[in-house]
Order: sequence, then structure tokens, then C-alpha cells
Amino acid sequence: MIAIPTTSTNTKSLVTENNRGSYWITTFGCQMNKADSERMAGILEKMGYQKAITELEADLVVYNTCSIRDNAEQKVYSYLGRQAKRKEILPHLKLILAGCVAQQEGESLLRRVPEIDLVMGPQHANRLETLLNQVDNGQQVVATEENYILEDLTTARRESKVCAWVNVIYGCNERCSYCVVPSVRGKEQSRTPHAIRLEIEKLASLGYKEVTLLGQNIDAYGRDLEGISKEGRRKNTLTDLLHYIHDVEGIERIRFATSHPRYFTNRLIEACSELNKVCEHFHIPFQSGDNQILKLMCRGYTIERYKRIIEGIRKQIPHSSISADVIVAFPGETDKQFQKTLSIIKEIEFDQVNTAAYSPRPNTPAANWPNQLPEKIKVERLKELNSLIEITAKKRNERYKDCVEEVLVEGTNPKDPQQLVGRTRTNRLTFFPDTGPQGYVYQPGELVSLKIKEVRSFSLGGIPLR
Repeated sequence: MIAIPTTSTNTKSLVTENNRGSYWITTFGCQMNKADSERMAGILEKMGYQKAITELEADLVVYNTCSIRDNAEQKVYSYLGRQAKRKEILPHLKLILAGCVAQQEGESLLRRVPEIDLVMGPQHANRLETLLNQVDNGQQVVATEENYILEDLTTARRESKVCAWVNVIYGCNERCSYCVVPSVRGKEQSRTPHAIRLEIEKLASLGYKEVTLLGQNIDAYGRDLEGISKEGRRKNTLTDLLHYIHDVEGIERIRFATSHPRYFTNRLIEACSELNKVCEHFHIPFQSGDNQILKLMCRGYTIERYKRIIEGIRKQIPHSSISADVIVAFPGETDKQFQKTLSIIKEIEFDQVNTAAYSPRPNTPAANWPNQLPEKIKVERLKELNSLIEITAKKRNERYKDCVEEVLVEGTNPKDPQQLVGRTRTNRLTFFPDTGPQGYVYQPGELVSLKIKEVRSFSLGGIPLR
């Protein structure tokens, strides 16, 4: 960690020690970042900060950044520029850059945007109070060194009162040739089963109904923990963890993400089939439909292996939903190889697919390869892929028409205050009236039986049965 004394601190702050002022956090990127932001918000409120009404009114601004795609990174710099201008007028404003861009760029960010007070990598999210105390003592701080992530069960300020993220493993040991995550999130660190269960029990006591276990590569959970079973296998696997937390009273649903085909097991499928709280939804990126591209990506599996996983899931859990991630226009990808990706989309008929055109990232092997594809091809392939996904997703959703689905109420539809929104066990976003038969008004956290009457590519519409 680097602490740099600042040169000027004569301007009187508009906030006091007892009244820290207001904060605002903008989160870019994945669910891991969202979970980190909730923890940082909890720390700030414990310190005495209050959430601001708008970003441009906050006394402390945090940008929790993502470096997976270049456009997300560039958007951050635009936001920083706007806050830097604010700081010229309001010297007391604290400006924090957290997350993956912070880890990737480190101290160089202070040269690019000298108004930043704190640069903090993902492994330091739980240390926010300590680092801010250094800022309050007149230092610019850079915290990007490798750090063991301590347990913290109390500080998260969760956005939802119904569904909660629970980190089970931090970091990633994979070395996909296109991915910057291992270099910015560090090595795998699994939390102990006991600590995870304690957090889930606390959530249940607060009225939460659903938890999502999070990991950059969640199938790697427990690889760094000790323990061998009587059968001679690892004792602390994701499958073991699901069994261990399944009976927490009050929790109705359990999800997990993100899975890696390289480590996905039949034993995990069996557990999901047997454990009634585990939802029938699997997010398993395949990235490309061509084996040569997968090899260049260093993904560690073939498309045949991937298809066997999906076949195994659908055989044991026929009504399950499958979502995935795909990258198009990887360096050197031919049109024939791209067509194989389209073929996999048609063959598997995913419920949902997150798509992206390849974006060169710093310190990754693929970024230095000479066979980068032009932007025009990237745009064309991404457009064709997204059009196909919209068709296949709609076709896949047709199976819900006129069926009864259990939906967990998450809250009000932000576009229609007379509608509620929730998700099926298979993770289908579903909208429905806030009032049922006999005038009953549904509340967040309730499980509601709906007859599905509307089917769209990425959501459903239903009518309450009671």
C-alpha cells in the first residue's frame, strides 16, 4: 500500500467528525462487484455516512469498477472527469476508485486523475474504513497489494430485503488468455463452510428468503481448504457446501454462480436435483462453439464436453434453465468458427446468453496477438448473435405459457407501480399485478403462484391464482 501526503488541506470541510456527510456508490460489472459495493456501503454507514439522494450531491463518491470490457473502463474515466470538476469547487469531496480498474492501473491513476483520494483493489473492499482514515489524515492512498480477505458478516448494506449475495470464494486461478480477472482479483480464497453458514443464518434472521452463492469460478470452491472425505475426494466442494447450508431455516431458495465447464461435476447435478431449495438454474459460460478457439482461449474443455454437461442437467432436471456467456470476434476467429457458435445457440436453445465482442485487455496474452479482428466484424457478429438469441430465448420461454410458476416477489416494477416483479425458480424475470383475488396485496418476500399468460424473450407476465 502506498500513502502519499497531500499538499493542501487548509480548506474547511463542510462535514464534521460526527456528521460524515453523504456517500454515493456507482457499480460497474459483475455480481461480485455488486456484492463488494454492498459491503462498502455498509462500512460507510457504520462510519456515519448517509446515502446521498443523487451522485452530484454526495460528499464521498465511490466508483466500483470493471475492467472486463474497454467500454466500461472508458465510462469510468468520463465519470471521474465530472467529479474532478466538482472537486475544484468542493475541496472536501472524497473521490474513491475501487474494483478491477483500480487494481489494474494502480498508482498511475493518480497521475491521470490527481483528484482521486483513494485507489483500492477488490481485495481491499473490507478495509475501506482503515483506508479512509488515512485519507482523512491528509494522504492519497493506493491499496493494490495482495491481501488476505478477512471474514465480515455484519457490514453489508444490501440493496434488496429479499435476495442476498453471499461470497463463498474470491479470486480466480484460471488463466484464460483473454481475461484480466486473475490479475485484478488475485488468487482463489475460499471462505470456510462455517463462516458462510453463519452469514446465511444471519440473513434468514433478517427475513431474507433467497441467497446466491458467488464466486468468479464457483466450482473451484474449497480447493484451497483442507479435508479429504472417507471416499478419498476433497471434502469441501461446492456440492458439500450446498448440502451443508441447505437446512438453514427461513431460506426458501439457493442459487449459485458462476460455473466453469472444466470443473462442473455430475455430483453437483445430483445435489441440485435432490436439494429442493436449490433452484433449477445453471449459469455456465461456453464462450465459443469452436474447439480451436476454446483452446486459444485456454478454457480447458471442448464443446463436446460442454454439451455433455447440458445433456446431463436436462436429463436429471428436465425443467431447468441454462444461461451462458459468449465472446465473438476473438483474435483469428473465422466466419466458419463463428457459425459454430451460432449452431450451439440453436442446438442448446439457452434461456439467456450474455454476449460480448472480444475486447483486448491489458496484461492478457490475447491482447498482444497480431490477428485482431476489425471493429466492423465485431459489430456485425455481435448483432447477428444477439438477434438469434432473442429468437431462441423467446422459443424457450414458450414452455411457460399457461403453466403455473412459483415466483418470489422482489419488489415493485420501476416502470409500473401497480405491478410487482419477481423471479421463477428458473430465474425468469416475471411481472404481475400487485393485487390478487379478493383484493389481497402481495408483499416482497412472498412466494406467489402465477399462471403465465405473457411470454417475451427475456421476461414473463402472469396472473396470481390466490
